[in-house]
Amino acid sequence: MTSPTSPAALSFRELHHRTAPLVLPNAWDVPSALAFADAGFEAVGTTSFGVASGLGRPDGGRSTREANLALARALAPLRVHVSVDIEDGYRDAPDEVAGYVADLEGVSGVSGVSGINIEDSTAETLIDPAAHAAKIAAVKGRCPQVFVNARVDTYWLGQDATVAATLERAARYVEAGADGVFVPGATEPAVLRELAAAVPVPLNVLAVPALSLAELADLGVRRVSTGSLPYRAALHAAARVADAVRGGGTVPEATPYAELQARLVDYATRLA
Repeated sequence: MTSPTSPAALSFRELHHRTAPLVLPNAWDVPSALAFADAGFEAVGTTSFGVASGLGRPDGGRSTREANLALARALAPLRVHVSVDIEDGYRDAPDEVAGYVADLEGVSGVSGVSGINIEDSTAETLIDPAAHAAKIAAVKGRCPQVFVNARVDTYWLGQDATVAATLERAARYVEAGADGVFVPGATEPAVLRELAAAVPVPLNVLAVPALSLAELADLGVRRVSTGSLPYRAALHAAARVADAVRGGGTVPEATPYAELQARLVDYATRLA
């Protein structure tokens, strides 16, 4: 089991090419990332929803630009791979997007930033795939070692939500240099199988409650992200705890204070 103090044995790219899909939990701050690392995950992603929500802002709207850069710096001491959700790259100009990713890649630490997610929609609307492909090409030209996971938002937004339209966009992004393709919102087995068969790079989807990890693997999926689910579950659990105390109910299970404190002490020691 990988821990926060032992480096991951495989590269981030290699984690996408094992027998079982890579399960990528998405953190929103240092404690959540520490918890995932302590649970043995070799890589941790960020969730733009969780990061934006922590700022008191709705998801999207390019509100997480500076917060994600700060979070990347804060996660640098963790001995796990880190992939950052950068929304649409926060800018329209490809060279500015590439510059931001270069800043992320340049974060000093044990592993630095190994990958990014970049989505092909802005303000809840799909953008021209050629414009998105230009961003990907600029990022790969500037930061060739960063794993670029190109997100296709057709199914997520319900816009051009067909296999054909999704594959057309994905093909442009792969041609531009994308290392993986992420299709959130695609959940039907037949759709996932067709996408995985046609996309020549690892296919990433959000966790599908109705499908096990083994079933997703059989369909050809190579990476499964949790998205904002852990963050939303944490908020739900927090409200349940307070409600149980108020109503005299059973308080849900929680990680002991001493365990969380020990993680933070170890983390702070590595920062010093």
